Amino acid sequence: MPRLTKILLPFVILAFAGLAAFAIFKFRPVPETRRPEFLPPVVRVQTADVENIPLTVRSQGTVTPRTESQVVPEVSGRVTRVSAAFVAGGFFEKGDVLLEVDAYDYRQAVVRARAQVAQARLRLAREEAEADVARREWEDLGRGDGSPLALRLPQVEDARAALQAAESAVEQAERDLDRTTVRAPYAGRVRAKLVDVGQFVVRGTPVATVYAVDWAEVRLPLPNRELAFVDLPLDYRGERPGSAGPAVVLSAEFGGRTYTWDGRIVRTEGELDPRTRMVQVVARVPDPYGRGPDSDRPPLAVGMFVEAEIEGTVAEGVTALPREALRTDGRIWIVDPEDRLRFRDVTVLRAERDRVLIADGLRPGDRVCISPVETATDGMQVRVVGDDGREDPV
Repeated sequence: MPRLTKILLPFVILAFAGLAAFAIFKFRPVPETRRPEFLPPVVRVQTADVENIPLTVRSQGTVTPRTESQVVPEVSGRVTRVSAAFVAGGFFEKGDVLLEVDAYDYRQAVVRARAQVAQARLRLAREEAEADVARREWEDLGRGDGSPLALRLPQVEDARAALQAAESAVEQAERDLDRTTVRAPYAGRVRAKLVDVGQFVVRGTPVATVYAVDWAEVRLPLPNRELAFVDLPLDYRGERPGSAGPAVVLSAEFGGRTYTWDGRIVRTEGELDPRTRMVQVVARVPDPYGRGPDSDRPPLAVGMFVEAEIEGTVAEGVTALPREALRTDGRIWIVDPEDRLRFRDVTVLRAERDRVLIADGLRPGDRVCISPVETATDGMQVRVVGDDGREDPV
């Protein structure tokens, strides 16, 4: 009997386990089936508003001097003295002495030229006296008019011409003596110094490069598409240059801070850049090395790289939207009163860095979608939220 029990017990356990599994499967709860709920995507909108917007045109360039010259001595000699301002970066005023050349030989030349004048005057006086004697003697002979040679008229003219030449030589010698002092042609700054005390300079050889500091100029390239948004001064042949062009604000970073300078467009250059096909306009800033209203502002130094904002025209009757409102296909998405997306073709006047200006295709009060939406379709249902993140009531 115990042996039979041991044999049947596993089968009994398996039978009860099977019955339990069947009961669990049979009487399991039936899961409730629900249809998937569609949630429209959440978008932000901006209400279209038609207005007049002043435009600016951006560019960039490098500061250059309006006038730059090479200082060239007009006489040769050894440099005997240089000004304290005659150093790279030194400032000077118009007429200041930059350097002096040894003037000894030129002073001696003046002395010799004046001696020649004295001799020429003596000779002229002698020839005039002899001509007067010859004229009286000829009149005493009573033989009519004498020949110019007999009356010594050519000798007098030759002596007079010699005096004029001697006086011209004095003037030339005095000018050369004055040129031993090299003076500044204008108020400016030294860019490069090429000689110093003790060096021998040769007439016509540059000794320094200087530039004026009354104005600074910046060449600003403008692409062709931007020309419609700014009134440029255009010069025509046979006409006097017109008035100055639009205002421009230059900005540059220096020492971790951004500083600005006010200027004005004064001219356009004579040709388009053959490589970039851009028009070069020139902005001018007065007194670039003077202190402005900000005492900490550095000078607008030559070679400084600056950003420029040029005053443009006024765009009338346009709508300004964030840059993301314009889709890649050039259209705008409108949210209609039923909160459905509608694709709208528009005319873009200008696309800027942070905004886009719409000239046509929008009506005042249109709700423009400014949120990205994946796989958007025309007529798709959306949910509109306000700036506070709450959904707008339908």
